[in-house]
Amino acid sequence: MIALSGEAFAQIVAKLRTAGCVFADEEARLLIASAASRSELVAMLDRRTGGIPLEHVVGWVEFCGMRLRIEPGVFVPRRRSELLAHTATELARENGRRPCVLLDLCCGNGAIGATIGSAFDSLELYAVDVESAAVRCARENLPQAHVYIGNLYEPLPAQLERRVDVIVANAPYVPSNEIELLPAEARLHEPLVALDGGHDGLDVTRKIAAGASRWLTADGHLLIETGAHQAPKTVEIFASNGFQTDVVSSEEFGATVVVGSTKKPAYGS
Repeated sequence: MIALSGEAFAQIVAKLRTAGCVFADEEARLLIASAASRSELVAMLDRRTGGIPLEHVVGWVEFCGMRLRIEPGVFVPRRRSELLAHTATELARENGRRPCVLLDLCCGNGAIGATIGSAFDSLELYAVDVESAAVRCARENLPQAHVYIGNLYEPLPAQLERRVDVIVANAPYVPSNEIELLPAEARLHEPLVALDGGHDGLDVTRKIAAGASRWLTADGHLLIETGAHQAPKTVEIFASNGFQTDVVSSEEFGATVVVGSTKKPAYGS
């Protein structure tokens, strides 16, 4: 870490605060800890005060207690998506077969898959994203996984059909006409394809739900993060594709996850 005087630290904090960084003290410490030299610190500070997301500046993001690689142009996983990761982990634990086979769609930098994978000694993990920068990061964060670039299920090998126990997806779910309302950090520095979910925010969710049965086992699960107000419609989408559904919500994370199961209820239940 670069040694700075109290006055120099205060100047950095002031510059960050003037740029609108709410957690200026914390960000200053992270930038100082991440810089290898004073000149690099100045360059990083300029990028951050210029509106570049902090995670893109320092090159990593913290998610579920892990520090994961990220680079400019890659979607920054939000803390609310930790609910998706935790819920999928619990369902994967219930799987009687070992190793569990998990598919992470719209994987971004691989944060969801990395979190689930950290809970198991053995996990057969597949991940897919359409963005090349995201796939680069995911391959670094998921060194034991099979990481593909492509649109949803398209790049998956045929031998994976009917073998997947859990499909998890942090699909884009912001309606197209609300993209302009997002913070500038997201709007200007994250790929639109990772944010824009179409006219009602659920276009990608529809595609994932429609294709899931080809890949899931007879007692598999599909989990997709969604907005709280979109949950009823998401449930309808799941049900129309043959899933038994449940909704998991958390005030702590400010998040909602719709869970679908391919297992048919017992007769008469």
